[in-house]
Amino acid sequence: MALAEEDLELIKQQLGDYVRENLGAWLAEESLGKPPVVYEIELRERMVRVEEELRHQRELMREGFAQIDKRFEQVEKRFEQIDKRFEQVDKRFEQVDKRFESVQQDIRGLQQRMDSFMRWSFGITIGTGGMIISVLKLWP
Repeated sequence: MALAEEDLELIKQQLGDYVRENLGAWLAEESLGKPPVVYEIELRERMVRVEEELRHQRELMREGFAQIDKRFEQVEKRFEQIDKRFEQVDKRFEQVDKRFESVQQDIRGLQQRMDSFMRWSFGITIGTGGMIISVLKLWP
């Protein structure tokens, strides 16, 4: 026996209505016999607890980020202190460089004095030697 299109549509509609009417009861039977209202209240309570926990987690994250920011500020202060120390070390090196330059100048001055002393000593030695030789040659 062949069914007409109208019959098929009517069966589909009746079947859909039947499923809609009984779906809540079927789901309640599967969830240990709790009626749909109790199940819905339980879901709402769970959602509220989840929302509260999410709020608490958000607060913890904010506190954690605030602590991280404080730590970064401390690290920045330490870097600034290190920079100041490097500046002090640079100033000390500049002072040491100046002292070395003054010592170098003193050494150059001593070297020039030694050079002139050597020239004078050599000249006096040669002159004295020449005079002694000429006196010895002239002396009979």
